[in-house]
Amino acid sequence: MKKILLFGAGKSATCLIDYLIDHALDENWSVTIADANPASLQSKIGQNANVNAIALDVQREADRKALVASADIVVSLLPPSLHILIARDCVELRKNLLTASYIDDSIKTLSEEIKNKNLLFLYEMGLDPGIDHMSAMQLVDSIKKNNGKIISFKSHTGGLVAPESDDNPWHYKISWNPRNVVRAGAAGAVYKENNRTVKLDYEELFENTGEVIVGAAGKLSYYPNRDSLSYIPVYGLEDASTFIRTTLRYPSFCNNWKYIVAAGLTDDQKTIDTKGLNFKKWSEPILGFVNDLNENMFSFLGLFDEMPVPAGAKTSADILQYLLETKLMMRPLDKDMIVMLHELEYTNGDNHTSINSSLVVRGDDSVRTAMAKTVGLPLGIAAKLILKEKISLTGLHIPIVKEIYEPVLEELKDYGVRFEERKM
Repeated sequence: MKKILLFGAGKSATCLIDYLIDHALDENWSVTIADANPASLQSKIGQNANVNAIALDVQREADRKALVASADIVVSLLPPSLHILIARDCVELRKNLLTASYIDDSIKTLSEEIKNKNLLFLYEMGLDPGIDHMSAMQLVDSIKKNNGKIISFKSHTGGLVAPESDDNPWHYKISWNPRNVVRAGAAGAVYKENNRTVKLDYEELFENTGEVIVGAAGKLSYYPNRDSLSYIPVYGLEDASTFIRTTLRYPSFCNNWKYIVAAGLTDDQKTIDTKGLNFKKWSEPILGFVNDLNENMFSFLGLFDEMPVPAGAKTSADILQYLLETKLMMRPLDKDMIVMLHELEYTNGDNHTSINSSLVVRGDDSVRTAMAKTVGLPLGIAAKLILKEKISLTGLHIPIVKEIYEPVLEELKDYGVRFEERKM
């Protein structure tokens, strides 16, 4: 019996857990889910004899290593800063590791040892990063195979509220980690546009948005996402004059979130004294940005309420996160929506072609969300392929090679994750 170990069972883990449970009996799997709060898992796993939920403080090294030692493959959906703990254990105990998080400097220090021990560490195997890499590389490889030369690459992804559940002026509800929403874009961005490197600070990010139209989602705004330049050699697109990866939101969100950033309400560094502080007093820096068009939006978030801020808050980011969790959380029957769009331009001889490849996925409800589907399912499918020895790569990888992206994208179609292409 093959043993799968999953660390972390938060919002994005729901559909991964469903996938593992659905395949546990057929594939002869034993699934162990380790989380700080396993009691909340019971409704998700039911009475399946092949699935166990275990309470774990991931900082307890002996307990953590004991679980890793007994597994055939490990999946981590822990916060990114904790992945290195799992990674070190997996290297030491010779276990393959999958995660949806970005490759960072800490995991790069283990890359030689991963390779020398013939292990596969597959990172960036979720939605963005993940499905974006796989679908983009499938397009890039196809164009190059037919002697096309890609001159422009733009990739956009967003986690949004579905139109039927859109009932607030921000046109947004939280379907993933709310702290990530608060601090989105905080690292700024750098990308390539018309053979020029463009670097934007956090405060400039939401001032420099573009627009696209995607099917049922309609008109969307996008802002640059982190470091696009580092993916140019990864995708093999050094000759492209434009290369940018972005995040999608509805236009009204970007148009007014920039004021929240400018007012310093997303700051997670400066400690504030919450004694006697109410939301109205805390949010005073936003007043200079209020106008007739956005006052309702800020009021909806509760920025002008005279209620006391949470006593446990330490920073403005803590207070804003509380408000987002209170005002923009999904209700039980709400549905979210994932939208992805790749815009490529390429030449072939004298011919110039543009191709758009788009994906729209709706969630089932506030638990089995589109975000959970698109983050979790690629991990589950990849774990199955590795255990069945249909992926034989070793080393530290992201899913940009055919051996990974072709079978994963093909199976994702069975779950409604299917791209539509249009040439112009």
